[in-house]
Amino acid sequence: MQVPLLDLKAQYATLRDEMRAAIDAIMESQYFINGPAVGQLEQAVAAYSGAKAAVGVSSGTDALIATLMSLEIGEGDEVITTPYTFFATAGSIWRVGAKPVFVDIEPDTFNIDAAKIDSVITGRTKAIMPVHLFGAMADMDPIMAIARRHGLYVVEDAAQAIGAQYKGRKAGSVGSAGCLSFFPSKNLGGLGDGGMVVTQDADLADRMAQCRNHGMKPQYFHKWVGGNFRLDTLQAAGLLVKLPHLDAWSAKRRANAKRYDELLAGIDEVTTPKVRDFNVSIYNQYCIRVPRRDTLQQHLKDAAIGTAIYYPLSLHQQECFATLGYRQGDFPESEAAAAESLALPIYPELTDEQLCYVAGKIKAFFAR
Repeated sequence: MQVPLLDLKAQYATLRDEMRAAIDAIMESQYFINGPAVGQLEQAVAAYSGAKAAVGVSSGTDALIATLMSLEIGEGDEVITTPYTFFATAGSIWRVGAKPVFVDIEPDTFNIDAAKIDSVITGRTKAIMPVHLFGAMADMDPIMAIARRHGLYVVEDAAQAIGAQYKGRKAGSVGSAGCLSFFPSKNLGGLGDGGMVVTQDADLADRMAQCRNHGMKPQYFHKWVGGNFRLDTLQAAGLLVKLPHLDAWSAKRRANAKRYDELLAGIDEVTTPKVRDFNVSIYNQYCIRVPRRDTLQQHLKDAAIGTAIYYPLSLHQQECFATLGYRQGDFPESEAAAAESLALPIYPELTDEQLCYVAGKIKAFFAR
């Protein structure tokens, strides 16, 4: 048996005719930049996310950058975030000239530990950037309380979390803005790179709409400098086909996660993902924590089971951030997660036979 980490072809097979019709319509119109599908997707995603406005952009990374630019965060400013996340989180802060300030994670959820944020706030702090890692939201109420107390923006990195819920509120709808990614491996994946910013602030959305188009409004008049962060019409058209299926796909991922939880429950060495009672996860990833992680990964590879390590190195240990002055041991929970976490296949089209096969191989590894 083979169990890939992700099988996008299985999803495409169920949507092929509808996707091709949507793409053909764009090809016939030749309206590739800011076509009607972009605005339609923005309205649909804003409504889906419980936000007042949405702005389509060229990637999840550019969603973060455009948001920081639109909030006028830059040189000399500090943004608090987690060191255990995809590089774009801290990279976007660095790209606008600000300084990423790291706070360690909760060991069970992998998300930023809100209780540790207050201690790193300075007079230069402008924003907090929590990451809703692996599809489950960070503990937003204490984060928002800290932000209100200190007058800070909150930029939700919801790249892995579209549709996730925290106390009934959708990812991206709680903070000043939420940044989504439509990278093909996401629950709502595009035909390439794409992203979106959702917000309750109509003025901020208007500024970001200008930012994504070189700060231009009206045409060829530039009050300030933005960038080329536009979402392609082709991407929007494809995503409009997929969006109605998103809740069903995420529900199937939750069902697969529950099945893994049952199958792996008797293995002492395996710690399965923790989702707080007030959260609804979309399980963009299902990451277990195990000893001898690398050896287990090779064992699963030998059994034709796809896995991935998210992420092998905490961001404070990345060479490009050496000038921040952090050292090994500064964020022990993040470093431990980087050494122990392993993502298993979780995509909606998995069969129970495949789930049992994966769990059986893990059980066999620790039994030997």
